[in-house]
Amino acid sequence: MLSLQNAGKRFGPRILFLEANWLIRAKEKTALVGANGTGKSTLMKVLAGLETLDYGDLQQTKGMSIGYLPQEGLRLTGRTVFDECLTVFDELKEMDREVERLSGQLAELDHAGAEYEAVAERYSMLQERFHALDGYALDAQVGTVLTGLGFGKEDWGRQTDEFSGGWQMRIALAKLLLAKPNLLLLDEPTNHLDLETRNWLEDYLHNYPFGYILISHDRYFLDVTIDRTVEIWNKRLNVYQGNYSKYLTQKEDRRAQLEAAYRNQREQIEHLEAFINRFRAQATKAKQVQSRIKELEKIERIEIPEEEPVIHFKFPQPQPSGRMVVEVENLSKSYGEKQVLNNLRFGIERGDRIALVGVNGAGKSTLIKLLTGVETPTSGTIKLGHNVISEYFAQDQYKVLDPEARMLDDISRAAVKVPELQLRSLLGCFLFSGDDVFKPLGVLSGGERNRFALARILVSPSNFLLLDEPTNHLDMRAKDVLLEAIAAFSGTVIFVSHDRYFIDRLATRVLEVENGTVFSYEGNYEDYTRKKEMLAAGVAAAFAEPLPTVLKKPVSTGTTIVIEGGPESGNGSGSRARRLNPIKQKQMEERCVFLEEEVPRIEAAIAHTEQQLAVYVSAEETQRLTDLAAELRRELAELTAEWEELMMQLES
Repeated sequence: MLSLQNAGKRFGPRILFLEANWLIRAKEKTALVGANGTGKSTLMKVLAGLETLDYGDLQQTKGMSIGYLPQEGLRLTGRTVFDECLTVFDELKEMDREVERLSGQLAELDHAGAEYEAVAERYSMLQERFHALDGYALDAQVGTVLTGLGFGKEDWGRQTDEFSGGWQMRIALAKLLLAKPNLLLLDEPTNHLDLETRNWLEDYLHNYPFGYILISHDRYFLDVTIDRTVEIWNKRLNVYQGNYSKYLTQKEDRRAQLEAAYRNQREQIEHLEAFINRFRAQATKAKQVQSRIKELEKIERIEIPEEEPVIHFKFPQPQPSGRMVVEVENLSKSYGEKQVLNNLRFGIERGDRIALVGVNGAGKSTLIKLLTGVETPTSGTIKLGHNVISEYFAQDQYKVLDPEARMLDDISRAAVKVPELQLRSLLGCFLFSGDDVFKPLGVLSGGERNRFALARILVSPSNFLLLDEPTNHLDMRAKDVLLEAIAAFSGTVIFVSHDRYFIDRLATRVLEVENGTVFSYEGNYEDYTRKKEMLAAGVAAAFAEPLPTVLKKPVSTGTTIVIEGGPESGNGSGSRARRLNPIKQKQMEERCVFLEEEVPRIEAAIAHTEQQLAVYVSAEETQRLTDLAAELRRELAELTAEWEELMMQLES
């Protein structure tokens, strides 16, 4: 279908790749991966015919079609969204017009004549082809793709130049998907998509009838859409079978093999060099020495390229806040007649890591802005707890930076106790290396300044972080640094992200913003999607309730205990919770709070003990640690059982 043969490409004096051989077969679903600067986007442009090779050949099957989506930069004007998408069917529309013309000719020609027979044959052929290409359902095809990519029907008639850059890229993606080229080349297609549209795109690509090549920093997206991975590494193309997770495993195995081969070769070279040096001056050994020299010259040296160093960065831990970080009561927000949020009531506790999810426009960013005080509620209250100090990262955070300040100077002022070397390592993770750190912030692009603003927050965090799309503009390495830092953070975090791997690894609770209200789901993104599926099937209605009537954990509301996800007590539907003795109720609640804080401590002690067991010291120490782990597990089981019993009593 398409092949590279001994291909090479330079970027100025630097070689991106050499001796690249890649056969791209029909219907293969491939990811193109590699470190930043290795030439992934350049190679995509070569495959698309937008750039030429410096060495080697590119060959493709005659008549094949290729569709290419760049990362950014496309701008569409002059048509409505719907009409712009219909332009991909210009050939079909012309075919339809010709069918109409031929139909008129057939009505006028003599049925017995030769001309009638020729026109009828052409008419029949075009009609069959038009039908095979689903030409009778063009509007339906366009509507399906636009809806899947997040365009409401009210957007279809709007002019394309009314939309922002991210939505412009969605229109361009829609046109490519509708055109169905034999090979799709998509460079970061998920950059401007929310979770709902990413899910839709995954399903679409799963059923795509031809092949495609993806560049993406979304691990989850790659895992579910590809069956082959091609990596640019060490200036060569390396092919791996399987999805992204399998590629990571195979890469480790391949590097181990390369290192073993390198060690064996070094031993061989050292042995030859020792022989040559030892007998070089002896005439009787001249022939053997010359033989060894020739053998040494013929050896093709194995190189082990340097891996990007793995940076482990930890937040400076802030002063702890009170147990309750935020209490929201009867919160509503509207803009004119448009009601965005309606009568919300919920709480956020110390140590929570909450992911806000929902479709674009549902109100996620509005809710975060209300919690930070950037926006004011239309009605209701937001109460911050004791010693809560919040910090907000906005999607356009770059606007608040000093454009005259140099990058390294600015971040150093924010973290006076952090060594410069560590700061430069952190900036390197966020794609600022070498002399980049001395640039004034004003010369950076919006995306670059946002990356810097996020790095700046890491070095001096408050105890309550509110992050709106922190993973935008980050590659996998930077996401890993951010993920590890937040996971080790002792404060409280609420964040919006469209990266499911990031949410899944980080969130302890998911809040879904939908139709003006908020639903709470305990657990990570995988737990959230599973419970949503059960709800859709009508099996688990008790897993999520609108937060105006439920709180995360047992909280006293007069004489009623309300528990998230718990069914209402009583025999009749809608019956109220039983009244409890207020003193007994308070004692039970306080014991629950103690248990909720004690259980994580014991779990951490068990994990620490198991880590110690992994390092053998002595038989006696191993036995001591084994007994300690068993005792901790017994204590954990007892405390968990006690907590569950108390919760059942409070609920009943």
